Amino acid sequence: VGLVYMFNLIVGTGALTMPKAFAMAGWLVSLVLLTFLGFMSYMTTTFVVEAMAAANAQLRWKRMEKRKDDEDEDSSSGVSDSDVLLQDGYERAETRPILSVQRRGSPNIFEITERVEMGQMASMFFNKVGVNLFYFCIIIYLYGDLAIYAAAVPVSLMQVTCSATGNRSCSVGDGTKYNDTDKCWGPIRRIDAYRLYLAAFTLLLGPFTFFNVQKTKYLQIMTSLMRWIAFILMIILALIRISKGQAEGHPSMAQLSGIRNLFGVCVYSFMCQHSLPSLITPISKKKHVNKLVLLDYVLILAFYSLLSFTAIYCFRNDTLMDMYTLSFTNCKIINVAFIRYFLGLFPVFTISTNFPIIAVTLRNNWKTLFHREGGTYPWVVDRIVFPAITLIPPVLVAFCTHDLESLVGITGAYAGNGIQYLIPAFLAYCSRKDTQLVFGSGTVNKHLSPFRHTFWIVFVLIWGFSCFVFVTANIVLSESKL
Repeated sequence: VGLVYMFNLIVGTGALTMPKAFAMAGWLVSLVLLTFLGFMSYMTTTFVVEAMAAANAQLRWKRMEKRKDDEDEDSSSGVSDSDVLLQDGYERAETRPILSVQRRGSPNIFEITERVEMGQMASMFFNKVGVNLFYFCIIIYLYGDLAIYAAAVPVSLMQVTCSATGNRSCSVGDGTKYNDTDKCWGPIRRIDAYRLYLAAFTLLLGPFTFFNVQKTKYLQIMTSLMRWIAFILMIILALIRISKGQAEGHPSMAQLSGIRNLFGVCVYSFMCQHSLPSLITPISKKKHVNKLVLLDYVLILAFYSLLSFTAIYCFRNDTLMDMYTLSFTNCKIINVAFIRYFLGLFPVFTISTNFPIIAVTLRNNWKTLFHREGGTYPWVVDRIVFPAITLIPPVLVAFCTHDLESLVGITGAYAGNGIQYLIPAFLAYCSRKDTQLVFGSGTVNKHLSPFRHTFWIVFVLIWGFSCFVFVTANIVLSESKL
């Protein structure tokens, strides 16, 4: 179940922008880069699992030390042994995961039984500057996420409702590329319609940022179901079109100009490191967790390749939309109106359920960043200021641009690069040093990454920093050409 959740988490919005990125970079370059970035993401996933085990060991060690001190105090103050045992049993019951297998004997000190979030691990293993850099990185990533979501929903609604001029038989449109200044309904231009939908989206979902979002289980089940129906439908429709000889795509092998966006999209599409503590901790038998996660990555890689290859051979590069679902709003591709509307509006339903959850996560990260030990915020700051600084910037970005491919590319290439490569590598390095200091050099972490040699950490760090330089240089050069 944990691995199914991980699959669902990774295969999200990024997958919808991948076919266009594949087409722009060429199929061979795309396949090589996708495979390499999948491998890098798997490596850093094992780093995070290792750091989680080290964090659990530290917490367990501190608790044991505290219990020893308390017992010494209790024995001197005359508290009975039965009271201590009762309290001790209660504490163990409270900290043990619900799904954990009950085993006799003492558990391994590196057993992952407590959920330790990335922020908590950062505060355990990093210094103050490192902790602040961690929160800065995750906040920028979540802002990028919200901006992508805030743009994707209005773009889909605009594309679906603005009919092609002179061809009203297809109410969804004919899949042709339009300019923002083209007419939508009467005097209202397409860009005006987009901004109206953005305003409605903000007014409907923005207020959730000011409250807590809980009990989202049924929403998540519905979202996952719709996502799989949509992905399978798109693959089948593209395969049918290719098998009938109606395919229009003639993708090139390599186009270096498209690598920057493809890199960002691929990094964004393999993102799961920040959610690993919630996914891995409830799994009862973690002995083969690294092998099972590897299986997950292989399946995801195969799925991305299938989705992207069917897309680039089915559609011409110039007709592929940034949001792949919108490529199917053409009557020639599918003449069943319900399927056209379902695929065209798919991002509206699924993204709308995730927007409040991510907004609340970002708001809570802001609170943690500025939190002082033992201090509380005034009501206005807590209930108005933090939600406002969470909601306004991404909506402004979405108001200024709806270029989804660039938004996904930049978010993945900068903040995604930090979360997926740099932070896990530093966590693995610092947690190993801490473990040696606390438990001695002979202690072996049972969840030690298969990439245990220091070379791999250095390799990930060099790769991460060179990606920053490459993407920045690419942006500067392309801007200067314009």
